[in-house]
Amino acid sequence: MAGPSIEFVDTSLRDGHQSLLATRMSGTQCMRALPLLRDAGYRCMELWGGAVLDASLRFTNEDPFERLDQIRRCLDEGDRPVQVRTLCRGQNLFGYNPYPDNVVSEFLKEAIRSGSAPANAPGSSAPGVNKAVGPAAHRIRTFDALNDVRNLVTALMATKTFNGVAEAAISYTTSPVHDTAHFVTFARKALDCGADALAIKDMAGLLHPTDAFELIEALHENFPGVELTLHSHCTTGLACATYVVGMLTGVDKLDTGHGPLAGGTAQPPVELMQWFADALGLETNVDPQRFGEIDAVLREQRQQLVDIDKTADHMGTKWPEKPTAEQSRHIDRAIELLRQRDRHACDLAVALIEEKLMRPRGYPAADTDQLESQIPGGMISNLHSQLADQGKLDLLPQILEEVPKVRRAAGYVPLVTPTSQIIGSQAAFNIILGEAYKQVSIPFRDVVMGRYGKLPGPVDPKVFEKVSNGEPAFLGRPADLVDDIDLAKVYQSHGKVIRDHRDLLLLLLFPMPAKTFLENRAKAEAESNGAGNEAVASA
Repeated sequence: MAGPSIEFVDTSLRDGHQSLLATRMSGTQCMRALPLLRDAGYRCMELWGGAVLDASLRFTNEDPFERLDQIRRCLDEGDRPVQVRTLCRGQNLFGYNPYPDNVVSEFLKEAIRSGSAPANAPGSSAPGVNKAVGPAAHRIRTFDALNDVRNLVTALMATKTFNGVAEAAISYTTSPVHDTAHFVTFARKALDCGADALAIKDMAGLLHPTDAFELIEALHENFPGVELTLHSHCTTGLACATYVVGMLTGVDKLDTGHGPLAGGTAQPPVELMQWFADALGLETNVDPQRFGEIDAVLREQRQQLVDIDKTADHMGTKWPEKPTAEQSRHIDRAIELLRQRDRHACDLAVALIEEKLMRPRGYPAADTDQLESQIPGGMISNLHSQLADQGKLDLLPQILEEVPKVRRAAGYVPLVTPTSQIIGSQAAFNIILGEAYKQVSIPFRDVVMGRYGKLPGPVDPKVFEKVSNGEPAFLGRPADLVDDIDLAKVYQSHGKVIRDHRDLLLLLLFPMPAKTFLENRAKAEAESNGAGNEAVASA
């Protein structure tokens, strides 16, 4: 793209179904759409990480590494390099607790090896390509819920060591202690630790367009030339307008989803973002003529998961390739309002996009209450499912009201995995038991005590006194609390269920679901071999 441009990254097959479908899409379902996405022009897609690994083992009965292998093979069948992006929770990898440094390094080594294109992949000889890394090296987006860079350093170093692309994500939130200077300071530390690129990870859709102007421009000013991606969710109605600000301020990439796996608690629809890019005269990397076929396949996959789809009636209708004259007027007016940079004008743009462009396509109304509770999309989906299973879905509104109170008491932690689950669970305890902190979860206590990292703000003294049991807060690096694991001993203690290094790593990260998965696989293989031997004997 020679002129002014914006690159779209697709998140449908990771964040899209995690936010809307509790991460229940199987590898087979994802593979139906992946070739279409590949051929639509995407150069990078988020396809692994987050809750995908756990859900693969627990719900779809799949080896997540084998899913990654399938993904890589499919992408390599195309005529140009396509990068896999994985979401990694820093020292927590894809789980909820910090892992030892050797486990972080070993896991990322295997993930980068599996997710990177081979050296002779299409485009590997293109001018300017870093031959050590390659044009489709596995990109690891690493974030920490507390923006404590100490929780990123091992993952960043491991990614660089094994020739991946290290992207550090800012966990965006709003509070009295989170300002532009806070985020710039974190970004500087992450780049000093080796990050190749930056991302703004607005997991709850809180980034207002006026604040986006300030934050993006500050990052450009302080880190000129550093690639910047903007990631948000449509939960509160701000994201689409904020993405347009991203285009106006020159971000490099926008995370988007396709029609049926966009909107709601997921990312803005790429179809609408393409309309805005066209109106702004920006070139993009995708071919809108292919969107219809992608929409049809993803719509079919979402309909197959209707039983766990909490917003099945709001998956949006198919977008036309080009806007109507009326829609074009709304787009031009929204851009005009956003260019004013005034909060009131930006609010009018937000309302215009939501009411005239998103809602008519069948997407749900914005949940402005989430501007207070700040719960991200994936957590809302999971919390809804868990309360429904317990027959306590009627308590959801009260729990959402309790979340910001618990968050404030815990030092204004950003609500992103794992702290979103920890704060949400504690809020649920407070409401279900009818008394705040009558029961305190171990993870919540660990957050308050500093065992997940340095808290952004002060802890409520009364809450600290209640949960600390008289102990002082921990001030060190959380990973220093866990010892390296002797991998050879783990091999020896799990017999024949561990076939290779990948199995070992899954068992370390997800002990219970991985153990069940590996045992069931070993049993199935034994039965299959037994049946084969009987057939040979009878012959």
